Amino acid sequence: MAEPAAHGRLTAMRQPASSDPRKQLVESGYDRIAERYLAWAAAIDDPGRARMLDLLLERLPRSGDVLDLGCGAGVPSTVRLAERHRVTGVDISQEQLRLARERLPEAELVHADLASVEFPDASFDGVTCFYALGHLPREQLGAVFRSVGGWLRPGGWFLTSLACGDQADASDEWLGVEMHFSGYGPDRNRELLREAGFRIDVDEVVPLHEPEGTVTFHWLIATPAAED
Repeated sequence: MAEPAAHGRLTAMRQPASSDPRKQLVESGYDRIAERYLAWAAAIDDPGRARMLDLLLERLPRSGDVLDLGCGAGVPSTVRLAERHRVTGVDISQEQLRLARERLPEAELVHADLASVEFPDASFDGVTCFYALGHLPREQLGAVFRSVGGWLRPGGWFLTSLACGDQADASDEWLGVEMHFSGYGPDRNRELLREAGFRIDVDEVVPLHEPEGTVTFHWLIATPAAED
């Protein structure tokens, strides 16, 4: 079990966060391109991300507890969350977390695979995951959604962006490193989230303008459905 760090600390493991070679590809890739990725991300036109975060913030209690899965270097979304909430960030890349520590001095940061990290039930008012689940082997999405549902307090909210294309495990060159990608289309994304016990409140396919061109992501804001 990967426990959250003490307040303002970074919990890091010396060994890789996962034994899965697909995830090791993601970990080593993001470690190698940490600074380069920051510069690339700064050139992205991404109004959808800011708007979706606004919608989430409207739903969260002020000064609540928020978990950011795949937090990376913490910008821009995790920094915004930390302005109003107590933030725990999880990332598979130690180099990304090193950069995040510079921007998030009060956050708890955990080096772990987001699909296997553990937290006590009802630990968070909100859980976010920005663009990270497209690197996860898609057969693990349902289990991640079920974990998130358990970590949320009653009335809590989950905000995530998911792939729009139906793609099984793929390894491609990306920003000068080999990277793993995987995902389903929107219909299957919705199905998995509902199967995990969520009610979907916001459901949009939104374009993202990267330096290389425009891509689309499936954005969802959901809350655990009330039991009958």
